[in-house]
Amino acid sequence: MTLQFLKELQNELEREITFQGDSAIYYSYYKDMLKAPSFERGVYELTHNNKTVSLKTINAVQQMSLYPELIASVLYQATGSNEIIEPVYFYIGIVFGLQGIYVTALFVTSWLMSGTWLAGMLTVAWFIINRVDTTRIEYSIPLRENWALPYFACQVAALTGYLKSNLNTYGERFCYLLMSASTYTFMMMWEYSHYLLFLQAISLFLLDSFSLEQSDKVHEVYKIYIFSLFLGYLLQFENSALLVSPLLSLVVALMLAKCLQVKKGTFIAKIMKVINFYLVCTLTVTLNIIMKMFVPHKEHGHMLKFLEVKFGLNMTKNFTMNWLLCQESLQAPSRAFFLRLTQSSVLPFYTLVLIICFFSMLQVIFRRINGKSLKETVTLEDGRIGERPEIIYHVIHTILLGSLAMVIEGLKYLWTPYVCMLAAFGVCSPELWMTLFKWLRLRTVHPVLLALILSMAVPTIIGLSLWKEFFPRLMTELTELQEFYDPDTVELMTWIKRQAPVAAVFAGSPQLMGAIKLCTGWMVTSLPLYNDDDLLKRNENIYQIYSKRSAEDIYKILTSYKTNYLIVEDAICNEVGTTRGCRVKDLLDIANGHVVCEEGDKLTYSKYGRFCHEVKINYSPYVNYFTRVYWNRSYFVYKINTVISFQS
Repeated sequence: MTLQFLKELQNELEREITFQGDSAIYYSYYKDMLKAPSFERGVYELTHNNKTVSLKTINAVQQMSLYPELIASVLYQATGSNEIIEPVYFYIGIVFGLQGIYVTALFVTSWLMSGTWLAGMLTVAWFIINRVDTTRIEYSIPLRENWALPYFACQVAALTGYLKSNLNTYGERFCYLLMSASTYTFMMMWEYSHYLLFLQAISLFLLDSFSLEQSDKVHEVYKIYIFSLFLGYLLQFENSALLVSPLLSLVVALMLAKCLQVKKGTFIAKIMKVINFYLVCTLTVTLNIIMKMFVPHKEHGHMLKFLEVKFGLNMTKNFTMNWLLCQESLQAPSRAFFLRLTQSSVLPFYTLVLIICFFSMLQVIFRRINGKSLKETVTLEDGRIGERPEIIYHVIHTILLGSLAMVIEGLKYLWTPYVCMLAAFGVCSPELWMTLFKWLRLRTVHPVLLALILSMAVPTIIGLSLWKEFFPRLMTELTELQEFYDPDTVELMTWIKRQAPVAAVFAGSPQLMGAIKLCTGWMVTSLPLYNDDDLLKRNENIYQIYSKRSAEDIYKILTSYKTNYLIVEDAICNEVGTTRGCRVKDLLDIANGHVVCEEGDKLTYSKYGRFCHEVKINYSPYVNYFTRVYWNRSYFVYKINTVISFQS
């Protein structure tokens, strides 16, 4: 019985170390909720958490957006799943279930826009084939975006249906309710959701500015934004970030500007359109500044500094800024990204569809400027796909998302799914082909007949080619069972649970600290989270163990956080794989002034060796401050001496 129990613990530990970095933190709080005597007690402990980071009490629910973990823990216990399935599989199952909803929402959106289920099937095929660029579910399951983006996809699907001109009353009401629920849920799941909704609001504002007969509907969506923001503010412990968000400032400015609108069709109305655009932009900036002056909030200064350095507006030697700039997800997209999208044929077709829809939209705008009224019902023979409000919204939205993805590769996960959806809609839409034929003035073949044929033939050919090329690869990947095996980390966690005191505090790289919090429950000095200035400062200070600093300096830093044990990772200390200048030790040397950073800087030598190397040699003064208590091939654990004995 004892051997069986120990084996189960070992298996659980091996599963848990697959959660890396911030994913480990999220899942650890899910475990804490399941261990709590009651739901209320569990929530209280998370909102007044002083057992994670030393010398720091945090509201983990608010700071880390732990609402998915709260919901998952309630569902696990309420459904009696604890007698059927292990917590980790239940948690993973929910996230993968949401991914199914995500793909379904994209399927429905493409179907609504094209009028055929074939577009939905092609959307799903492209999404799965390009899953490396459409979702991060394979790499990091508990990420907030994996919980949130499915709800955003549902909101976009509902908005697409809501903007359609030929929607009946019941359909419109259903879309409105679904949009309201998914907007609020999306906002609760992800702390950065209001920025994505801000881009959506800009798209709707531009749609409204073009006077595409959907002004009333657009302003109903604005009301949903306001309702979701204030409800989120109240239920997220008065989250001031929502009050100072650009989304709220923009929506309020749009509502105020509506009062100055003049009757359509007059010359004054055209002038007022220009004034209205300028007024909205000015009001948005002014309101945002005023809100930040009067609403107490945490200013994420590191985000602004990062953007300044990213766009070349400033230079810095700061470790945190340079470390963020070196992250692959925060750099510009690589050639491999565009090559993958091209090989799957989604990028060429997306480009074609976007160009046709964009120029058709411009035609509509110029026709409107010249005083020509739009037709109430656009037929296939008209070849004017740019007159459909839902199409214009998606064109503007995908351009905005694509512009961001071209700057920061990590944002491709917001853009690429809609690339798949828009490309599939376009090739399956007879209206799009008809628009193209109208421009080409095709006369040899009946354009309507040819458009109908192409809208079925092209996606069929694409589907068959994708099946032939990618289906065997997918089957091969499914049959290959890949196992994550890291015996050194398992040994380290086992030693901590068996040998370290329960009240011990560990210091090391933030990524490792996340794993220690999950696998052992012991307190740590830092976390792999980058939305808190204090945690960022802690991370930089703890990383000094890989710099050229004295033993006394490192000792003072560690004891200031009440650290009992220090873990040195050989992979970081002897890092050689990444580009020179982006290794942790290189960034620390730059920040500490130990190497040349820019022209004109003087080379300064540190009189101390690199701490992570020197502490392993076991000579004075390092042995006076640190005692090695455990080591394996990857990790060296040192106990921080409380009583310092100086040896010769």
